Amino acid sequence: MKLKLTFLLFSFFNSLLISCSAQNPNIETDLLNLVRPFNGKVGISILNLKTNEKISINGNEKFPMQSVYKFPLAIAVFDQIDKGKLKLDQKMELKKSDLLPNTHSPLREKYPNGNPSITLKEILEKTVSESDNNGCDFQFRLLGGCKVVDDFVKTLEINNIAIVGTEAEMHKDTVMQYKNYATPESMTTLLDQFYNQKTLSKSSTEALWKMLKETISAPNRIKAGLPKGTVYGHKSGWSGGDDRGFTNAINDAGIFILPNGDPVAITIFISDTPEKSVKSDELAAKISKLAYEHFARK
Repeated sequence: MKLKLTFLLFSFFNSLLISCSAQNPNIETDLLNLVRPFNGKVGISILNLKTNEKISINGNEKFPMQSVYKFPLAIAVFDQIDKGKLKLDQKMELKKSDLLPNTHSPLREKYPNGNPSITLKEILEKTVSESDNNGCDFQFRLLGGCKVVDDFVKTLEINNIAIVGTEAEMHKDTVMQYKNYATPESMTTLLDQFYNQKTLSKSSTEALWKMLKETISAPNRIKAGLPKGTVYGHKSGWSGGDDRGFTNAINDAGIFILPNGDPVAITIFISDTPEKSVKSDELAAKISKLAYEHFARK
């Protein structure tokens, strides 16, 4: 067993080296030095949205997204708003039956018996900024299911994001979270398209960007590696531990703004790690610190 594990680790780190872009050898060497000792699978994709300078480590590997997939879901909802099929201030009926127990849900805490006239805006805010799982699944039902969202993302010509199961389904089946996958580079591409208004109208882009900036989850991941006061909008994801004591996914993806105004998209996906969450958070913070310092020197 030990021999097999050693071989798998060697193969992984060997592929890690091969998958690194050669465009930025100094920072990539530093990033590899951070990633190599970590016990788990790590994917990194960083892109300066002004200069197009790119950094990628395992950027084309598939990782479970967990709640990061609430970002493409929100884009799909705002797309329907742009098309006039939904309105941000539209009143919705949130039923008590929509508020499942035993899942993270600020909506359920605020409205334990539901709300007959909640706005779509509040559901979006709770889902994006506070990662509400019930709000997430409410929006999947509103749009017609996961396949509708998955098909929409594919119209953006991003082929390495798959959305096939709801939060409720992921809670029931651990395997489902691996079917809701993305590569770090595909998520960074989506961030790029979003920020540069290639997917949504200006008003919808600004509304979603505000929600991303108000995200309260994962303060010790990417955000912790950025200088205090840095503008950073993001969506994080976390699976919790499985029966083996492994964390299947601990992720963060967003955009930070450099002092010169350049936006930098960054995606960090970590999976299949026996390390405690604090270790994964620390790794993400160290990665973002290196990225910020690298681009800020330009």
